[in-house]
Amino acid sequence: MQDPFYNKQKQKKGTPLLEADAWLDSTLYDFFQSLGRNYNWFQDVMSVFHVYGVRRFFVEIFSDGLSFLAAGLVLMTALALPAFDATASGEFNRVEDYSVIFLDRYGNEIGRRGIRTDDSIELDKLPDFLIKATLATEDRRFYQHFGIDIQGTFRALISNVQANSVVEGGSSITQQLAKNLFLSSEKTLERKINEAFLSLWLEAHYSKDEILKLYFDRAYMGGGNFGVAAASEFFFGKSVRDIGLAEAAMLAGLFKAPSKFAPHIDLAAARGRANDVLTNMVQAGFLTEGQVTASRRAPASPIDRFDDIESPNYFLDWAFEEVKSIVEDSDAVGFVVRTTIDPVLQSYAEQAVTSILRENGESYDVDQAAIVVTEPSGWVRAMVGGLDYGKSQFNRATDSARQPGSSFKPFVYATAFEQLDYTPNTVMNDRPVCIGNWCPKNYNRSYRGNVTLMTALTRSINTIPVTLSIRTGRAPIAEMAHRLGITSDFPVTRSLALGVASTSVIDMTSAFGVFASGGYDATAQGIIRITTLRGEVVYEASPETERERLIDEKTAAYLNNMLRNVVTSGTGRRANVEGVPAAGKTGTTSSYRDAWFAGYTGNYVATVWMGNDNYRPTNRLTGGRLPAMIWQKFMEFAHTNIEVKPLFGVDFIPRSYEVAVNSEQDADLLAERPPSLKPEAAIKLLDLSDALNSAMRAMRRSPVQARVEQKEFPDPVADPPVILPSTFAGG
Repeated sequence: MQDPFYNKQKQKKGTPLLEADAWLDSTLYDFFQSLGRNYNWFQDVMSVFHVYGVRRFFVEIFSDGLSFLAAGLVLMTALALPAFDATASGEFNRVEDYSVIFLDRYGNEIGRRGIRTDDSIELDKLPDFLIKATLATEDRRFYQHFGIDIQGTFRALISNVQANSVVEGGSSITQQLAKNLFLSSEKTLERKINEAFLSLWLEAHYSKDEILKLYFDRAYMGGGNFGVAAASEFFFGKSVRDIGLAEAAMLAGLFKAPSKFAPHIDLAAARGRANDVLTNMVQAGFLTEGQVTASRRAPASPIDRFDDIESPNYFLDWAFEEVKSIVEDSDAVGFVVRTTIDPVLQSYAEQAVTSILRENGESYDVDQAAIVVTEPSGWVRAMVGGLDYGKSQFNRATDSARQPGSSFKPFVYATAFEQLDYTPNTVMNDRPVCIGNWCPKNYNRSYRGNVTLMTALTRSINTIPVTLSIRTGRAPIAEMAHRLGITSDFPVTRSLALGVASTSVIDMTSAFGVFASGGYDATAQGIIRITTLRGEVVYEASPETERERLIDEKTAAYLNNMLRNVVTSGTGRRANVEGVPAAGKTGTTSSYRDAWFAGYTGNYVATVWMGNDNYRPTNRLTGGRLPAMIWQKFMEFAHTNIEVKPLFGVDFIPRSYEVAVNSEQDADLLAERPPSLKPEAAIKLLDLSDALNSAMRAMRRSPVQARVEQKEFPDPVADPPVILPSTFAGG
């Protein structure tokens, strides 16, 4: 046996894992050794830049400044995004870029809305002293800064702090233009930030002269005028190229606060502001004191503007919004709008509202009233949105949503007639009724037992319409109201049948117009035709023959007879007009906050609302009192000397129609009247006051307006279908 010690055996080779481990150890060792050497080298290099003492303080400030600069650039980019969005479309503000001339149904001007503007005069054609007056007052460093006047901003800030109020503005002309072109006038930090970025955008895309020209053309100057050219014509009756130094100073003073310094509003304030502008020109070195002395002694005087056109302002505000929605896709800026308004009926409506409210408003503790008058076709003939437009421009006829109370009940009965096949003679039991824990009561807290639907509506009984709403369901009643013309959204609650919903006067007029028209759509319309200043037709109302039937004839006839009975024997007796088939419904809301009367004849539909803007309860005012009196007074006026038309479905003989002949000449004129001429048109020919009115209005028309009218609109008597559908041409 051999000794293993002496046996030579072959040794095994190392495994791959051991080799990998050895490689990893050596590599890591070499890496960290190299890293250490490099770090030492880096320290040696950076030691050159080590600073100590005061120098280190400045280096730290510089380093932190770079950090804050980077963060500021990121923040600035985020803040600039809204401004970039405003310029992305490449279009300027078009909110007030329309100039609209409104005509009544006969083609006479009744007012204007929108802007007066003229951008046809080049910058180099404007008077030199107008440019200098503007720069001296608004932005003396305009040609030196980059859109934002840093120096001027700090100067204004210091002045305002010292005065403890805003006495000097810091916005440059470019910033003001940016606001006019792209932004609103709201005073917020966000708007100021956007304004600054937009100013930089304007400076990058337009020259200084182009910016100044845009500013002169787009700035609001008061009196509905945009730009110095339009303002010069309006205030001084002359071209801006012909104004003197005093007039230029007054125009330049309007940029800051046109509503405050407009000469037709406060001439003393306008002249005081113009004197400040002259001082600014001297301080800026543009003129000497001797050169402005004459203008100080003889300040500018605006021309007298006797605007004796009795404008239906509430109607014009509403119609202007309608026009803007219609022409929003048009490239034109100026339009002539033929409206449906009748100036005679408008004056009747204003007189009825004013007289009744001022005579009785204090005793009933009610401040406001509104009325909308249409024909059964829907053409708006008169609109009064409040007692005094000069004190309050809020249009209570179109923009105020109030509860109609019992004047909503006809929609309940209309639903029952169509869904349940009831008639006005259907008998129901007037007794206590509850829906859950809600138990409405009648106005007089008593019950009548078995009554017909005719009696229930005539006496405005509450329990009957509530019972009908249970049988028909409340959703169909809401659908009926919307179908007839109520556009506002309201919750479908248990009390809907009693008028606990919100609606406007104009919507109620449209809805009741459906009954007057025998069941056809009667949506209120105020615009017949829109043309550009060149006579191109932009819009024309659809003919009456295209109206849609909304309820059947039987339902319309039922309601007309029932609502006629309300006026003759029920809560609306104060609205009765002798010899005229009047029908309507009163409405009074809880706590006497709102009082309504909505009614119609064969000729006209009208709704009256009365109440207080702050929802303060009145002194027990009901719809059967003052609202019915306003309605009756208007209708008495409106049906004087016209043919009284029958009311659909109502067996009533209107009062006879007689033409009052005041002279032998009038009699001859009537005898020679062509067969196609309607009697009411003849009456208008004989009415000398109306003829004089029309003549005076024609004299006031501008050449452009007269030219457009002559081209587009035929004479209303000779060709009535151009004015409105022939069925109602005599209204």
